[in-house]
Amino acid sequence: MTARARQTSGKVSEFAEATRFEQLPNVGPATAGDLRLLGLTHPRDLRGRDPLQLFRELERRSGSRQDPCVLDVLIGLTRQAGGDPLQPWWHYTAERKALYGNARRADDSADGLR
Repeated sequence: MTARARQTSGKVSEFAEATRFEQLPNVGPATAGDLRLLGLTHPRDLRGRDPLQLFRELERRSGSRQDPCVLDVLIGLTRQAGGDPLQPWWHYTAERKALYGNARRADDSADGLR
């Protein structure tokens, strides 16, 4: 990505360049808000985090189920925070399905999530 394209899109070409969540690929206002709801304030806060734990905590704090694709985004963000190259969120769908299935648990109804 050229500097001109980066300036136009507002997105960074390297994770370490980001100072705000919205500068990261796959992150728009809603996802940035979700990350802040989780208590994260800077992209570097994603380093070393467990994407499934973030996903479950987001469901708990928001009081609603999240689409499994949100977990794809969280996998991508945590991998990229750890140094992996930037990828579109759907790059992580197969990994999510292999590791977590559809990210649902049998006891979800007991969590009060609908």
